[in-house]
Amino acid sequence: MVIELTGAQALVRLLAVEGVEQAYGIVGGKLAPLLHAIAGQPGLRFIGTRHEAAAPMMAAATFAGTGRLAVAIGEMGPGGLNLISGLGVAFANQLPLLAITTNQHRAAAYPHSGMFMDLDAVAVSRAITKWNAVVHDARRLPELVRRALREALGGRPGPVHLDIPQDVLAQRCAFADDEFDLPPHRYRAIGRPRPDAQSVAQAAALLRAARRPLIVAGGGVVASDAAAQVQDLAARLGCPVVPTQMALGVVPTASAHFIGHGGLIAGAPVQAAFAEADVIVAVGCRWSSWMWDAQGPLARRSHRTIAINLDPSALGHPAVHEVAMQADARAALDDLCAALQTGELAVEADWLPRMREGRQRYEAALHAAADAPREEGAAMHPAALAREIGAALPSDALAVFDGGHTTFWSNDLTPVTAPRTRFHEPGMSHLGFGLPYALALQAVHPGRPVALITGDGSFGFTLNELDTARRQRLPVLVVIHNNEAWGIIRAGQRKALDFELGTDLSGTDYAAVARGFGCHGERVLAPQEVRPAMERAWASGLPAVLDCRTDFLPHPAGPMFGSMNQYGFEALTRLPAAPSA
Repeated sequence: MVIELTGAQALVRLLAVEGVEQAYGIVGGKLAPLLHAIAGQPGLRFIGTRHEAAAPMMAAATFAGTGRLAVAIGEMGPGGLNLISGLGVAFANQLPLLAITTNQHRAAAYPHSGMFMDLDAVAVSRAITKWNAVVHDARRLPELVRRALREALGGRPGPVHLDIPQDVLAQRCAFADDEFDLPPHRYRAIGRPRPDAQSVAQAAALLRAARRPLIVAGGGVVASDAAAQVQDLAARLGCPVVPTQMALGVVPTASAHFIGHGGLIAGAPVQAAFAEADVIVAVGCRWSSWMWDAQGPLARRSHRTIAINLDPSALGHPAVHEVAMQADARAALDDLCAALQTGELAVEADWLPRMREGRQRYEAALHAAADAPREEGAAMHPAALAREIGAALPSDALAVFDGGHTTFWSNDLTPVTAPRTRFHEPGMSHLGFGLPYALALQAVHPGRPVALITGDGSFGFTLNELDTARRQRLPVLVVIHNNEAWGIIRAGQRKALDFELGTDLSGTDYAAVARGFGCHGERVLAPQEVRPAMERAWASGLPAVLDCRTDFLPHPAGPMFGSMNQYGFEALTRLPAAPSA
């Protein structure tokens, strides 16, 4: 039998097979056939944003929070152009999504004829998508959508993009009635690639001889749902674990194996663990510069590193290894744990306790900073604010960490118990990603509290999405560390060149801004006011903003961040750095 559908109807039928439930974007005239098809597709929710850049950020957050694919939509021309920064967030963090743009009708596109809103959207997005294509005929949609999904979700995941001219969206075509019954496992790989048995044996031998093993868990662990396997391996080895910024919660902050997470922003305890470790197990980790110092990756050539990654390009660069496994994180850890069930281990008895003691001293210093006396009427210490926020978050809350320096304090002082509950954006480090992220998390987890902890500068990038929060009834809580400045930039200008330009952000009442959008808004001036204000915000049932006045004070991991920024050609040549003039 045959069914007749428009290109747009065929597209949403194909998305339904993949279980896509969210589409984000802004309505547009040329998108009408697609919006009509979405409106008629049960289970597919469209959330209209106030800027297209928020749409791929929200789609990326959907995958980060659930492991499910979502769609970002942009009108032709400026709409597609506005998607780009959000696509950069997804691409830099290996978060898959499907971006869909429309374009001029085929008579005036590819090559374009000079009409208004002309844009070669495929060329523009090529650098920040894993794969993209133009759909020149609706009859190719089943083939091209499936390829896009295969590319997005296979190997190293990432965003993909289809540009579909307006007349292709409206084109009516005949399809076989069973065309849309083909399940995903028939057109893309679903299983978990296992490692080579010889590599597992070599890795197990290294670990049996290790005196001071260290596990580094990256985003690949979360994508593979392998947190339990990381914890099992850590228990077997009696060793510390350092989750990257994409893997917060793989080891809970209350765990006996926790010594800090997020790489260099976790400060001296993480630096010390790398300095003393002899064997490193790096699982699903790409060794971004959040795991570097001036000499590059903290995994040195002197370490005996076991690297596990699905993506072959992540094996051997930028950190070299002794054993490499191109494999799924969960499958590889299952095999490695099985191989270590027998045989004696050589781990030093005081290795993990010493690393834990270092973390406890570090936390004590943070609490001492939070407790330090302040002058009457002074703004809050950022450690005091971060600690109060972390203590007041409900146990089932989700939290997004936005802002430059603000994220350092949030990273250290916000407890975490499980993966997919705390979210950084380390890859592009795009200030302002936080509110779109939080909105998407609220949309896919409607019964859970969602908080965004951000800085005042970062919040300004996307505060317009408070309108989206109110319209869509997404009661996220935004807590702003408001030091009334681009704080870290101001500090850098003063330190490096003794000047200041463009860093002042004083005078804005973000609580009043929130109320102008129809949201709940309060100003908070003291640590003891934080918990009651958070409770009132959630009780309001509205999206809420707490404008919390803080000072800019340097985080103790600042020197490590500075060291990473000193990486240069000397590290590439492995020669000593030249003495300062």
